[in-house]
Amino acid sequence: MKPTSSLSTFTSESTDAVNSVGEVHSYRELQQRIHEDLRVQHPEWIEPNGDCPTCESYERRLAESIAIFQSAKGTLAAA
Repeated sequence: MKPTSSLSTFTSESTDAVNSVGEVHSYRELQQRIHEDLRVQHPEWIEPNGDCPTCESYERRLAESIAIFQSAKGTLAAA
């Protein structure tokens, strides 16, 4: 079964998943794909004015996780 989300690029379900949705080349591109996928998969999260606080929360959590990973990676490289 082929994944329906561009997030599958990072879950590595199959090589076909990467080829069928395209590779992500930058953090900004990843952020945009996640934002778009969340809005498509969860239209109930979108407020009448177009805002999506839940999407923004997910994006903040991703940024925090990446920052933690980058910090840990730098700490390990310095050791």
